[in-house]
Amino acid sequence: MHLRPTLLLLAALHVGPAFGQQAVPDTLERRVAACTSCHGSPSAPAPLPSAGPNYYPRIAGKPAGYLYNQLQNFRAGRRQYPLMTYMVEHMSDDYLREIATWFSTQHVPAPVLARAGLPAGQLERGHELVMRGDATLKVPACIACHGQRLTGALPAIPGLLGLPRDYINAQFGAWRNGTRRAHAPDCMATIAGRLSLADVAAISGWLASEPVPDDATPAPDVPHPMPLECGSKVEQKRERP
Repeated sequence: MHLRPTLLLLAALHVGPAFGQQAVPDTLERRVAACTSCHGSPSAPAPLPSAGPNYYPRIAGKPAGYLYNQLQNFRAGRRQYPLMTYMVEHMSDDYLREIATWFSTQHVPAPVLARAGLPAGQLERGHELVMRGDATLKVPACIACHGQRLTGALPAIPGLLGLPRDYINAQFGAWRNGTRRAHAPDCMATIAGRLSLADVAAISGWLASEPVPDDATPAPDVPHPMPLECGSKVEQKRERP
């Protein structure tokens, strides 16, 4: 005898509680479990094995304004990553802001990354670009915007330490080819376009080789004046309803 689908569904609903099923608490921590499975959480700090070794960035402790901007960028197509777009495409601004604020208050230990196997001269070039920039290329120092300790700045500039080298390289590549964008003027796209591939490798190698300080909180404000006009600085304000 074959039961009709409706009867099967009713039977399943009827027997569910008998097996001691418990309701999952409706908390934001539960709702962002899909995020923390890749980006890490206090209870699950390691990335998924399928994601490759240490590719996904830690987002815990990043400025809420930066995280909110990036969630909006994925939703609007200014950043290209199908899984992220799928997750946020139907979320409201308020919900994205709530997620960003939650992650900004979390504290997940940064991974200890292996030092890049680059020649000493290339690592020194990376150090030079990060700390002093290159006036000939019109490339400002990373610390000019991302803070003297490279831990970011409020309200919307991210820290650069503790990011895997492959991730940093991928983001420079995305800025160069236009698959990662921000509101104009897009200062990072401008900088990426002025750097050679060797310079990008030097920067990513040096950054990924530096330890994250014990206190990785963002600076309370961005330096003034900033070396380049940057639309992402006011992106959060512009996007507010």
